[in-house]
Amino acid sequence: MADHPMLFLPGPTEVDLELREIMSTPLVGHRSAGFVAATQDVCARLKGLFQTKAHAAFETCPATALMEAAIRNLVPHGGLTLHLAGGAFSERWAKISGYCGRKPESLTAAWGTAHSADALRARLAAGPQPHAVMITHNETSTGVLQPLRELAAVVREHAPQALVCVDAVTSLAGANLPFDDWGIDLAFAGTQKCLALPPGLTVFALSERAMAAAAQVPDRGFLFDFVRAVPETVAGKPLATPCVPLVLALQHQLRRIEKETLATRFARHLQMRDTMQRWAAAHAIEPFVKDEAARSPTVSCFFASGRDVKAMAERASQAGYKIDQGYGDLKGKTFRIGHMGDHTTARLDACLATLL
Repeated sequence: MADHPMLFLPGPTEVDLELREIMSTPLVGHRSAGFVAATQDVCARLKGLFQTKAHAAFETCPATALMEAAIRNLVPHGGLTLHLAGGAFSERWAKISGYCGRKPESLTAAWGTAHSADALRARLAAGPQPHAVMITHNETSTGVLQPLRELAAVVREHAPQALVCVDAVTSLAGANLPFDDWGIDLAFAGTQKCLALPPGLTVFALSERAMAAAAQVPDRGFLFDFVRAVPETVAGKPLATPCVPLVLALQHQLRRIEKETLATRFARHLQMRDTMQRWAAAHAIEPFVKDEAARSPTVSCFFASGRDVKAMAERASQAGYKIDQGYGDLKGKTFRIGHMGDHTTARLDACLATLL
């Protein structure tokens, strides 16, 4: 057994020793020349991660804060936001829109199913037109990967003025997300998922369209004002003190990802998804997501299929692994395994061997 439980949760996920050691080094000032340069380097490397030539930055906050920042920056007060809902986190974004004084509308898909481009096209054709369309690329609560490329294309064609905003919390660095090529305006993710770091930072990308739209929205706030915060961070001087150790670890992790290459990283995640599906089939465990094309490469969700999920999790824990016992109303009825970040099929096989 390792010296700590190895995390196969849907987040936070396992953090390699090499990265933990970086965070234990002596602290440096966030306005020191070295850290300013590191911050600039991180923002430049984030462009490669998001596959964008537009803006990329980070903030010291949970990813939920970027859900709120998206609403406050990109949608005028009282404006309509269209949410492609179908899980706990896509539904959360709609609630946040209402809390911020906007008018959320949900286009709903059943939990465990993906949205269809046809349904979105029909909604946009019927009107009214939204200011922004919010899409959760990978729904962490269910393990559904949305057909983001097709959905974004529908928005571009049928609501060209609407901004395409993407929750990429459990997809960025685990599934392909070519920001520019797919016509995305905002995408964000927390460091504790596929980036395989502790929670504390949220990385994000913004299109020129989004930046221009934000400049027209009043009362954006202070810390999460995209118009001011993004260029300051890119210049190496975030508006408020960032989590210095985590930024330095992120810099190192981005270098590691570049060395692995995005293509290889995406392929590794798909291999882990396929390993999960084969294991489940071999043990007559039913996948929660019926459509194979919609199954996430980073989070797998399964019905209990007559098994005691709590006992399964306890067996894993005794062997040195942590898995999830289902989210919200699905707790005990399903279980989830997060196979993301720096995990490998060998690690995953070792975890799976302990469950039954």
